[in-house]
Amino acid sequence: MIITHAAEETRALGGRLAKRLHAGDTVLLTGDLGAGKSELARGIARGLGVSGPIPSPSFTILNAYDEGRIPLYHFDWYRIQDSGEIGEMGMEEQIGGDGVALIEWGERAAEYLPERMLKISIQNPGGDDREITFQPLGGFPFEEDWLL
Repeated sequence: MIITHAAEETRALGGRLAKRLHAGDTVLLTGDLGAGKSELARGIARGLGVSGPIPSPSFTILNAYDEGRIPLYHFDWYRIQDSGEIGEMGMEEQIGGDGVALIEWGERAAEYLPERMLKISIQNPGGDDREITFQPLGGFPFEEDWLL
């Protein structure tokens, strides 16, 4: 577990992680509303080379960025009512494809999640502190030392 004490630290952690991500990687962000998922996502986007605004895709469900080192597909499935919506919109094509798939609220359409991914759980114990836990799944290559 890594503890950050400010939004800037959470974004910096995401930037360090981005340097280790490759095309085809999936990162699942879990945590309650306001836990810090979007801040970590912004850090990952910046670390991949996205320079413009990085809004949460809460209403659009997917924000795609192709200006960085590799494409970034930032999903927010909070508003998904039926997991079939993912298939209807053709979003599964970006997961495991030519870029990094970053998914918030993935439990709403778990059948579209790959076996090989990095699950990141973010907890807010109070104030600006964030407890961030990394769980590589399905053989995802990861060592927490990369982030120090």
